Amino acid sequence: MLLHGIFPPITTPFGPDGQVYFKKLEHNVGRYSQAPLAGLVALGSTGEAILLSDQERRDVLRCVREAAAPDKVLIAGTGAESAVETLRLTEYAAELGYEVAMVRTPHYYKSQMQRPENMLAFYRYVADRSPLPVIIYNFPQATAYDIPIEVVIALAEHPNLIGIKESCGSIEKVRLLVQGTRHIGRTAKVTETFQALTPRMLERGGEAKAEAMVPAEALSVSVSVSAGSSCASLGQSPAAGGEQAIKTREKEVGFQVLVGSADKFYDLLQAGAVGGILAFADAAPTAMYEVYAAYHDGDRELAREKQQRVTTAAAKVVGAMGIPGVKYACDLNGYYGGPLRLPLLPLTMEDKREVEKLMRDIKN
Repeated sequence: MLLHGIFPPITTPFGPDGQVYFKKLEHNVGRYSQAPLAGLVALGSTGEAILLSDQERRDVLRCVREAAAPDKVLIAGTGAESAVETLRLTEYAAELGYEVAMVRTPHYYKSQMQRPENMLAFYRYVADRSPLPVIIYNFPQATAYDIPIEVVIALAEHPNLIGIKESCGSIEKVRLLVQGTRHIGRTAKVTETFQALTPRMLERGGEAKAEAMVPAEALSVSVSVSAGSSCASLGQSPAAGGEQAIKTREKEVGFQVLVGSADKFYDLLQAGAVGGILAFADAAPTAMYEVYAAYHDGDRELAREKQQRVTTAAAKVVGAMGIPGVKYACDLNGYYGGPLRLPLLPLTMEDKREVEKLMRDIKN
């Protein structure tokens, strides 16, 4: 599966009663489906996944799956502290039609997890049995565990471990990961215009995608979600579209290194990252896509200019304020951010004013 481009790790909306607000989740996914994004990540760290019950996690996965356009790659955050629980949620995501599982590093038993053989055994066990290709998720700011480069390089040999989301923020580590896994030879099936080809697109979205692919020189795809669709019931499958043959080709992808630091995104692309799972893209998907698109168009000056436009906002809204900052920035840009779950608290009025100032010229 091609994982090049921008993926927002979408937030989980809550209502005034504290329950998951599925209509707002559907609204957000519908808007993201029309943005120039490669796909969506459900149940990432920004989605407050660890604060959800098991049933809520399953319901969120189903809602996102039903509301998303067929041309968007869907990545499910399925990591748990045990390999068995990780596999259970991964299997459920596969049943729904997700394309990739994102599995965070287990970290609670610190002394054991510091031993490379434990981490190698965990990921190999999951990858051997997972019905979905797996990407490693390294987020030491939250887990206090930073997976070593040599462990990632060893895991990259596994045919079902196709990449990593590296969120440590180190440009040098990303460079070394890219260099150390360059020998991994893998291909992915893509469209004629080198867009990711999802199984859902082939099964249900063939007609919509074929129309979107004309003209071929278009830089992005926009597919609307039906205005009458609803995943609040959490039981209905999306309507099947007309089937139409799609011409495909193979693209060399190797072991795909994605990153999580929007404030350093340009430098991380230069280090060899193929894309980003960026919390700042929850509120500003187009702004982050513009950095990626300019870079891959070869216009490095424009890419640097686009990066400078978002660097300070991304560092403060995401890096300093975290999920409360991201959700408030979403509210400002037409997405539903809304309340958080304890122990997370909303921003102070002073912080809100700061976010408003930072996001004033970053709109979608």
